[in-house]
Amino acid sequence: MAQGLVRSLIAAVAAALALVATPVAHAQIVFKSPKWGDLSPQEKQVLAPLAPDWDKLDGARKEKWRGVAQRYPGMHPDEQQRIQQQMRTWSQLTPEQRAVARQQYKSLKSLPPDKKEEVRQKWEEYQSLPPERKRELASKPARPMAPMRAPAPVPPGPAGVPAR
Repeated sequence: MAQGLVRSLIAAVAAALALVATPVAHAQIVFKSPKWGDLSPQEKQVLAPLAPDWDKLDGARKEKWRGVAQRYPGMHPDEQQRIQQQMRTWSQLTPEQRAVARQQYKSLKSLPPDKKEEVRQKWEEYQSLPPERKRELASKPARPMAPMRAPAPVPPGPAGVPAR
């Protein structure tokens, strides 16, 4: 009888250890995903351009936008206007256009600092163009971004160690 109890205890401890030893990599962060009706009046006012798509957004994006809404009152009026324009523009994009925009953002974010500066300068040049030139450029098909290349491998130096 005592042996059966000991075996059961060992089995229970082994099972508990197996649960504790389970890799955390399988865990997912789950965000509470509020519906549009759950938002405060202030959040609804700030996030109004996103209202038609709100319930289609995933929890992480909703939390991001709620954070923007919470910081909004403390923003400079120019920044508030910029945020509102960005939300209006985003809400008018198709899902495919949004996917392309996200991919371009990721590509830009991973650029080295000198390339980021080059892109920033080109953007500023574009921003300074007259509206009719911007419309002309916008009517042309977009060129795909050049694929990013990996740096050339460093040839080995003496003793097979890569030279620096």
